[in-house]
Amino acid sequence: MQNIILLGSVKFLHDLFTAIWIGGLITMSFAVLPSLKSALKMTPEGKALSEAIMSRLSKLVLISIVGLFITGIMLTNTSPLFEGYLSISNQYSLMLTLKHILIGLMVLLSIARSRILKHVSFTNPKQEAKISATLLFLNTIIGIIVLLLSGFISAFGVLV
Repeated sequence: MQNIILLGSVKFLHDLFTAIWIGGLITMSFAVLPSLKSALKMTPEGKALSEAIMSRLSKLVLISIVGLFITGIMLTNTSPLFEGYLSISNQYSLMLTLKHILIGLMVLLSIARSRILKHVSFTNPKQEAKISATLLFLNTIIGIIVLLLSGFISAFGVLV
């Protein structure tokens, strides 16, 4: 991928998809859900609003995950430090492998929260909300770690 316009466009899309996904997690975890909880006390209206927000964000996240997969493959092959997928032969590859494992975990947590949790019977609705919020917070923390790893991976690319 020698063309700077193509590489810049792919990098832009990769960063945009990352901002949508992890930015959405951070916004939901630290702004939207706490605000809904304090302002609406998770009344039926609050729960409906929360579900509407989550539904819209879920669509954006799904598009972002697919976009990240495609653009990630295109970007990975541009680094001279790239030694192969799931390689740990150098620091760059090790961090990239850790990043990919964490992203896989994030996808699994997203599926568990958005698809599986809905089909589990809870005797107490607050229990479901607590598990959902915990999964969201955990995914947010992992997302922040992914951003940290991405920063180090980019730094390795600059040092080459």
